[in-house]
Amino acid sequence: MFQTLRNAWKIPDLRRKILFTLFIILIFRIGSAISVPFVDVDKITEAAKGEFLGYLSMLSGGGFSDASIFALSITPYINASIIIQLLTVAIPPLERLAKEGETGRKKLAQITRYTTVVLGLMLGIAYFLMIKNNYNALVSEAQRGFGFWFAAAVIVLVFTAGSAMMMWLGEQINERGIGNGISILLFAGIISRLPSAAIYLWSIFYDAGITQLNAGGGLKNVIIVPVILVIFFVIIAFIVLITDAERRIPVQYAKRVVGRKMYGGQNTYIPIKVNMSGVMPIILAVSMVSVPSVIFNFAGAPKGKGFFGQIALFIYTVFKPSHPVYAVLYFLLIIGFAFFYVKIQYNPLEISNNLRKNSGAIPGYRPGKPTVDFINRVLNKITLTGALCLGVIATFPIIFSAVSGIGGLALGGTSIMIVVGVALETSQQVESQMMMRHYKGFLE
Repeated sequence: MFQTLRNAWKIPDLRRKILFTLFIILIFRIGSAISVPFVDVDKITEAAKGEFLGYLSMLSGGGFSDASIFALSITPYINASIIIQLLTVAIPPLERLAKEGETGRKKLAQITRYTTVVLGLMLGIAYFLMIKNNYNALVSEAQRGFGFWFAAAVIVLVFTAGSAMMMWLGEQINERGIGNGISILLFAGIISRLPSAAIYLWSIFYDAGITQLNAGGGLKNVIIVPVILVIFFVIIAFIVLITDAERRIPVQYAKRVVGRKMYGGQNTYIPIKVNMSGVMPIILAVSMVSVPSVIFNFAGAPKGKGFFGQIALFIYTVFKPSHPVYAVLYFLLIIGFAFFYVKIQYNPLEISNNLRKNSGAIPGYRPGKPTVDFINRVLNKITLTGALCLGVIATFPIIFSAVSGIGGLALGGTSIMIVVGVALETSQQVESQMMMRHYKGFLE
């Protein structure tokens, strides 16, 4: 990867794109350090050490813990993209737009932008209520000087504008930079948590380990930090393995004569990636399993009074990220969403029809239903394998924290998956652009 970037730096056009991408990341990091007016940052920072807000802070690159203008990060845009993508399957007009080529994609992108602003406004209101009711983090002097409703409007609108700005920054990277803009910003936000993770591990190793070891204790903390680092690199290698792994279905094309030329007669394959859905099942699963935590964080923790109060308290306890039930549901939802996402993205019947139109066939299977059934069987096996791998990666930090008693690490399985996936994708895009310029120079 570093060799690829070094070679790309020598090409003026790619160098400009890399510098532009770095400039956008710099704007994102500056915005993540500017706090929203009328909010007590110290109280939000303290609250962000918890399980739920810690996850939000990780996705926003620390923006939520600092109550920054980019606190919502790209969450509204990701949710809007998922919603519109799912609706294109369910709503015929949107499905027709998706099949209209470039014009339809532009219209869907515009609808996604409007949906992002609406979701950003809704999330801005929800976070304002959480800041006010749960953490009492509004600056009282500002409320008296400007009025409560003015402070509320400013906070909500700044949150909403920040989410729209994040979407715009991502689109600028898509047009003028390198890689997928939204993924790059998410990557930068997660990477920015590395220093705090390193400081946290050092405090465990030295303050709670070496210092106590000299006093006759702390051996566990001295051993556990090297173990965490080894596991960290093993997880990265495992993610790279499943990201690049694929199942190749062989395809043979019959020979056909058109005029005086002969076409076909070649052997090729259909590549099916083990992890076709990427990190999307994890994002969807964590969104679903975090719904009770979101509700209780906005409405307040249940008191446990009465029958319904006891039920609410049970749900509140069970759906904490450290609870075993949470881990099991999280794992099962990842598998379910992996199958769901592949089903809406991959159509075996369409593949079979395309093979038949081009005089292609899978050896040993007749065109039509036998081919469709074979592709379905392969898809189910590959999807299950990829989903199990995703589930293990996502739930391993929960299990490790429960066993070791060490929690609060800024980089968990989900974030490592995002970082490695974005790094590989960006490296591949740089290599492809370098290859295009190489052939262009050769032809000239």
